[in-house]
Amino acid sequence: QVQLVESGGGLVQAGGSLRLSCAASGSTSSSYHMGWFRQAPGKEREFVAAIRWNIPRTYYADSVKGRFTISSDKAKNTVYLQMDSLKPEASAVYYCAARRFLGNMSSRDDYEYWGQGTQVTVSS
Repeated sequence: QVQLVESGGGLVQAGGSLRLSCAASGSTSSSYHMGWFRQAPGKEREFVAAIRWNIPRTYYADSVKGRFTISSDKAKNTVYLQMDSLKPEASAVYYCAARRFLGNMSSRDDYEYWGQGTQVTVSS
C-alpha cells in the first residue's frame, strides 16, 4: 500500500506561481513512478505531468509544457509540481498518483494509488 498526501494548493492570480507537494509513504513507495492529474468541475480528470522513479525522465501534457515542472526528492519521498505563469483554466483539484509499471504515463487508469487532492484556484 502507498499513501499519498498532497499540499500546496491555494488561490493565486493569473501569471503567478504555486508549488504543489506530494508526500508518499508505504513500504515500497520509493519505487513507484509518480504523476500529477487535475480535474475541473464538470470535466474529466486529465494528465498534467509524470516522473519516473529510477531515472530523471519526465512527461508533460502539451497544455503545461514550458510552464510546469515536475521533480522529486527521493530522500524525502516527495514529488513536486512547480506551476508558473498560471492561467485561470488551470483551476482544478490537483491529484498526485503512483504506479509501479511503465507504459502510457498519461493514462490515469494505470495509476494504482491516488491522493485526496488539493485545490488550485487561479483568478483572472
